[in-house]
Amino acid sequence: MLQQTLRDEDRVVILGAGPTGLGAAHRLKELGHTHFHIYDRAKQVGGLATSHKDQQGFVWDIGGHVQFSHYRYFDALMVAALGNRWLNHERESWVWIEDRFVPYPFQNNIRYLTPESRWKCIQGLVQIYKQPFQGRPKNFAEWILATFGPGLADVFMVPYNFKVWAYPPAKMDYNWIGERVAVTDLEKVLYNVLHEKDDLSWGPNNTFQFPEFGGTGAVWESVANLVGRENITLNTEVTGVNPSAKKVHFADGSTADYDILISTLPIDRLVSLAALNHLKEPAGKLMYSSSNIIGIGLSGKPPASLTRKCWMYFPESNCPFYRVTVFSNYSPNNVPDINSQWSLMAEISESPDKPVDVQNVVDDTIEGLFQTKLINKAHEVLSTWHYRAHYGYPTPGLGRDHALSAIQPELEKLGIYSRGRFGGWKYEISNQDHSLMQGVELVDKLKLGVPEVTYWFPGTANNMGYAKTR
Repeated sequence: MLQQTLRDEDRVVILGAGPTGLGAAHRLKELGHTHFHIYDRAKQVGGLATSHKDQQGFVWDIGGHVQFSHYRYFDALMVAALGNRWLNHERESWVWIEDRFVPYPFQNNIRYLTPESRWKCIQGLVQIYKQPFQGRPKNFAEWILATFGPGLADVFMVPYNFKVWAYPPAKMDYNWIGERVAVTDLEKVLYNVLHEKDDLSWGPNNTFQFPEFGGTGAVWESVANLVGRENITLNTEVTGVNPSAKKVHFADGSTADYDILISTLPIDRLVSLAALNHLKEPAGKLMYSSSNIIGIGLSGKPPASLTRKCWMYFPESNCPFYRVTVFSNYSPNNVPDINSQWSLMAEISESPDKPVDVQNVVDDTIEGLFQTKLINKAHEVLSTWHYRAHYGYPTPGLGRDHALSAIQPELEKLGIYSRGRFGGWKYEISNQDHSLMQGVELVDKLKLGVPEVTYWFPGTANNMGYAKTR
């Protein structure tokens, strides 16, 4: 990988005012580098971490974001951004299946299932212990079978993962998994079944924090203030990048000259905008899904079964969503009046392999909330909100790593650095903390010669000694 030193006089253009772009800008400012500017086509900062208030006064995020951290730098910046204006939560996540709630992680709590499903899951685990999978799985589907057995795969893992990713697991790799998925311990599973014990504590986000006011977007609005609004131009869409002239072209006819370009745009779009025809073939192999976020503002109080829950997973076909967040539980200020209102936020994935009826998706969501007993006729729907993120999830497809290994070195030879959720296209490091630190670490590499960790070594980043959660 080509090493490059950022000189004091070098002009840095940053495309995208999400966590990665803001992280890069914040670090540049910290290091005394003044020749930088951020451009974003949106009217507000934050990228996929923005928040929106609808006409009825309900606040919505673009998905069920939670804040936890692998980095001291990130934690310190969150304190600088919002001070003590945080609410702290213990995670309660559940799976709705067979007309009942099962605690997450699902495989450790199968005692809640019907006897038939419970035995099916145990039988599959016994099978893989008696006949372990030989060799290396070819794809995510094979990894699921090798790790969980055919019972758990059929009951939960395969249908749920298709709903999340909008692609069959056989089209996906599994190198992204790391800390994202709890693997199965047969001894623990059997102990929990026989002793009727719940297992609720697994995961890197078993505690998390959320802004008291303004949703997740409030965080990035505050970080933008630390960066300096004079260094950010919004409502400005990129229409072209000329790598030889080192110039960015915008829809309003303006241009920006650069010595270093940091892009958080989807990397396939960047390749197209820069007319890098020799990279279009690998870029075309990158898979992604779109995300439909549906907010439902409701009257009254949540059912007793939801008063402490954070989010829930839905593997079955009786509803279109794969996850629902009790968003009013994150902050009472997410609704106009917490004494008489509450809110749910549903997420529905979309791809060529899993199309969505966008015209009817809100009505389908409300029907799904009834089907899964999250709401009943006593709850009046006061508000609905629909946001479609065309680029929602960077899918870890089978050809992803090969494509990125072809694209990234060529970009860097041109002085272009692509990082972030879709700029880097690595789902395993696309949380808010990861995304911000991709920007920070890139600047440290360019300015100080310090090697990046998060982007190039995701497993190391996710397993470093510091993993403070809140």
